[in-house]
Amino acid sequence: MKKTLLSVIGFCAVGCASHPAPTEQIASSLASVRGAEEAGALNVPEAALHVKLAQEQIEQSKALMEDDDNQRAEDLALRAYQDAELAIAIAREDAAKKKLDQFAQANQSAGGESPAPQNQAPTTQPGAQ
Repeated sequence: MKKTLLSVIGFCAVGCASHPAPTEQIASSLASVRGAEEAGALNVPEAALHVKLAQEQIEQSKALMEDDDNQRAEDLALRAYQDAELAIAIAREDAAKKKLDQFAQANQSAGGESPAPQNQAPTTQPGAQ
C-alpha cells in the first residue's frame, strides 16, 4: 500500500514538473496585445480595459513560469491572449460604428433618407388595422 501511494505521488510530482514552459503562448499573447494597440484599442475604454488585463496576466504568467508553475502560467497566458483578442474585436466594432455614423451623416447631408432606427418595434397607429 505504501509503495503504491509513493509511486502515485512520484508520478504526480514528475507529471507536474514536466509541463513545458509556455513561451509560445506568452509570445502569442504579446503579439495579440500589440495587435490590439495597433487596432486602436487604447482609444476605446472597454477595449483598453481588456488590453490592461492582458498585460497584467502576461506579467503574472511570466512570474509563474519563473516559479516553475508552468501549467498555471500557460492557463494565464491563454487568458491574456483571449482578452487581447477581445480588445481587438471591441476596437474594430467601435471603428465600424464610427464609419457607419459618418456614412449616415454624409448620406443625410446629401439629401438621402435618414436610416430607420434599429432595434425598435414597428409602431402602429390606432385604428389603422
